[in-house]
Amino acid sequence: MSDVPDVNTSNPHTQGAASTQEEPMVVIEQLVKRFGMLEAVHSLTMTINVGETFGLIGPNGSGKTTLIRMLVGLTRPTSGTICILGERVPSAKIAALLGYMTQASALYLDLTAYENMAFFCDIYGLRGRVQRQRIHEMLERVDLANRANDVVATFSGGMKQRLSLACALVHQPRLVLLDEPTVGVDPELRRSFWDYFAQLNREGVTIIVSTHHLDEATRCTRLGLLRFGNLLAQDTPQALLRQAGKSDMEEAFLYFAHQEVQA
Repeated sequence: MSDVPDVNTSNPHTQGAASTQEEPMVVIEQLVKRFGMLEAVHSLTMTINVGETFGLIGPNGSGKTTLIRMLVGLTRPTSGTICILGERVPSAKIAALLGYMTQASALYLDLTAYENMAFFCDIYGLRGRVQRQRIHEMLERVDLANRANDVVATFSGGMKQRLSLACALVHQPRLVLLDEPTVGVDPELRRSFWDYFAQLNREGVTIIVSTHHLDEATRCTRLGLLRFGNLLAQDTPQALLRQAGKSDMEEAFLYFAHQEVQA
C-alpha cells in the first residue's frame, strides 16, 4: 500500500484541487472489452467532470457493470484507455481515492455492521480515532447506528444496501462508483440515497452510478445511455429529452435505441 496516497486527512475532497479542478475526473477513449466473441463494451468514449453524478442507464446486459469494473481496475480493457485524474487505470496512485459499491453484496454476513465497516477502514488505512469517527458518522448517515453491533445476516435487503453504501464511502473517496445501488430498495430509501448523492456532489465528490430505473435518470447531472455495449447518447437528462422529442426518459431511450438500429 506504499504507493497509495494517505487518506487520513481532514478534507480529502479539496486535496489537489488547484491542479485537478480544471481537468475532468474521468476520460474514456475508444474503450473496448471483449469476452471471447462477445463485445461487452464497444468503442466507448466519454468524459466525466468533477462533482457531477453521471448515470449509466440501460437494461441488463448493456455493459454497465463491465464498464464500472474497468473503471476500478478489476477488469482490463481489450483496447482503449481510461484515465482518472490524469492517471491511466489501473493505478495504485488513485486506488485510495475510489469508492466502489458492487451490485452483489460484498459484506461479510457473519460479522456485525461495525466489524464490516472496520474491515473496509483497515483496507484504506484508517486507524484508531479516525476510524471510529468515520464509522460512527457513516452509520448515522445511513440510519444504522442502532444496528451497529448486529450481525449482518439478520439485516433486510435494504439495510444491507445501506451498509454497503456506507462501506464504499467511509474513507471519503473523491470518485464513487455505484453499481445498481437501489436494487431492492423501497421508494423512500431510494429518494434518500439520491438526496445524499446530490449532497456529495456539492462537496466535490464525483459519482458514477448505474441503474435500469429510468425514473432515476433525471436525478443525474448527465447520462450515458447504453445498449448492447454501445453508447446510444450522452448529455443532460433535459437535453436528451429535447433531442428525442419525448416527455419521459423511457420513451427517449427507445427513441435513441431505434436511431441506432436504423444507422
